Amino acid sequence: MAWILLVIAGFAEVAMAYFLKLSEGFTRLWPSIGMVAFAVLSFYLLSQAVKSLPVGVAYAVWTGIGAAGSVLIGILFLGESRDLLKLLSIVLIVAGVIGLQITGGGH
Repeated sequence: MAWILLVIAGFAEVAMAYFLKLSEGFTRLWPSIGMVAFAVLSFYLLSQAVKSLPVGVAYAVWTGIGAAGSVLIGILFLGESRDLLKLLSIVLIVAGVIGLQITGGGH
């Protein structure tokens, strides 16, 4: 269950970053509220996950999902560049997250 909470926390982190961009420096009300709501949700779920997962592993997975997901959102929805090095970097982040999980980092 902790891993599920952690993955959802990571996705909430991606949503937070997206709404942060849409908030235009907190000058737009609804995107700013969305950013705060997803930030609170993300941190709450992360706090629940670290009750039974090592904090280092949980934080690495959470930030990995957030970083890779934010890059993908930027490429798919915000018109950011799709250069090969950026895409390779996403693959490396995802590989690291998977590696942490399969090496028993959460047990």
